[in-house]
Amino acid sequence: MESLLVIFVLALSAVTTALDNGLMRTPPMGWLAWERFRCDIDCKDDPKNCISEVLFRDMADRLAEDGWRELGYVYINIDDCWASMERDSNGRLQPDPHRFPGGIPKLARYIHDRGLKLGIYGDLGTHTCMGYPGTTLDKIQTDAQTFADWGVDMLKLDGCYSNATYQEQGYPLMSKALNATGRPIAYSCSWPAYQGGLPPKVNYTQLGEICNLWRNYGDIQDSWDSVLNIVDWFSANQDILQPAAGPGRWNDPDMLIIGDFSLSVDQSRSQMALWAIMAAPLFVSNDLRTLNSQARTILQNKAAIAVNQDPLGIQGRRLLREKSGIEVFWRPLSNSASALVFFSRRSDMPYRYTTSLGKLNYTSGSYKVYDVFAEELMPGLSDSTAFTISINPSGVVMWYVLPAVSREQSQGGGEYPDFRRKYRVSSRLRQAKDSKPSFLL
Repeated sequence: MESLLVIFVLALSAVTTALDNGLMRTPPMGWLAWERFRCDIDCKDDPKNCISEVLFRDMADRLAEDGWRELGYVYINIDDCWASMERDSNGRLQPDPHRFPGGIPKLARYIHDRGLKLGIYGDLGTHTCMGYPGTTLDKIQTDAQTFADWGVDMLKLDGCYSNATYQEQGYPLMSKALNATGRPIAYSCSWPAYQGGLPPKVNYTQLGEICNLWRNYGDIQDSWDSVLNIVDWFSANQDILQPAAGPGRWNDPDMLIIGDFSLSVDQSRSQMALWAIMAAPLFVSNDLRTLNSQARTILQNKAAIAVNQDPLGIQGRRLLREKSGIEVFWRPLSNSASALVFFSRRSDMPYRYTTSLGKLNYTSGSYKVYDVFAEELMPGLSDSTAFTISINPSGVVMWYVLPAVSREQSQGGGEYPDFRRKYRVSSRLRQAKDSKPSFLL
């Protein structure tokens, strides 16, 4: 366990000051329009799927009524193509009057009345990526105040139609402007994605001081290859990215595409597991109105969500890449727990992978293991006990691992592990968490 302990200590000691707005102490969760609905503005011929207040009300209803909100999925996020092509007479952004006839404040009230939060999209530049009005430097304060007046809870600020110098000025200015409104507005920056995602062009210390989360890499597409490309990039650069993440400041590998058109059930479990290990924001981009039961079961898996939402906020990492095509990912969690993901890159057949916790650098001792997707307690393991697991092609086996407790500690505890216990953390950590429904009770 020595090498893992070194990683753990380094992650804790790499203190990056977080944006001082008290928000997103755990990775944010919710629904985001872009990947599934893009820039569909044809409300005449496609009224249920176009970017309009109807779509966002529908998704808010589903989060509130289908068990999502209680699990932590609380954001309803508008992306590009919501705005009118012209600012109003006072120079303020305004929604398209035909697709948002009630305006954004009315939509915000609808969402807030359901115990949810509203996110909106802007772009630091002359135009958004799809050609709608952008936020130029002289409009930053105006737009920040407009969003606050509307009751917006989160801003994603893209970076099309700008350059590195413009972004260097604009992203910090928007952070100050949002804070100056007096309304808590979480801030998602796309800045690093436009600068290659890595130092020296990207200063992650600065990002942690001005943003709650940031896009590091390109947009996800509805394909397994796209998921793999993102995982590969994050794994290849994990030594840089892992220390940048923490409570209030998160790397964002982009949306969950589970429940769309391209991923198999195994691939869907893989994305959920890997995003949980990476402490990634969990923004689903699918049609919640028609979501199948398998996708819903994966996205609503309480143990996977508990791993993702662990209050320590330490991003996990890839430990091993085997010649067999098996990769092992690990994340340290609260209460001396950890999460393991055994991920198969194979495409032929299930692979029987044999190892032990000792080989994965766990210290001597006995451990309790909970299989996240099988939803069952495994036989106890010692660090030296060899075990063999079968991993489906492009699939995962995900474990929640905790050192075994004494008989006295475990008496009366019911089936173990009890994920409610996992959230009995110190008062300091508890106070640092966002106020959100406890999805483990």
